[in-house]
Amino acid sequence: MPKIKTHKAISKRFTLTKNKKVMKRADGQDHFNARQTGKKKRNKRTDITLAKTGIQKTIIRSLS
Repeated sequence: MPKIKTHKAISKRFTLTKNKKVMKRADGQDHFNARQTGKKKRNKRTDITLAKTGIQKTIIRSLS
């Protein structure tokens, strides 16, 4: 059976840590940020760890 190819759209949006945690970039970072408070802008800079759901298994399989 051949290897599964990496899904490129998922690989651009998610990263996989050493301990198989799925990290994603915070939403809404592209534009309209001038109107937001400093707290919201600071919180958007950090990456978000996805909760352990069924979708996480799919993402891990398509990244590796």
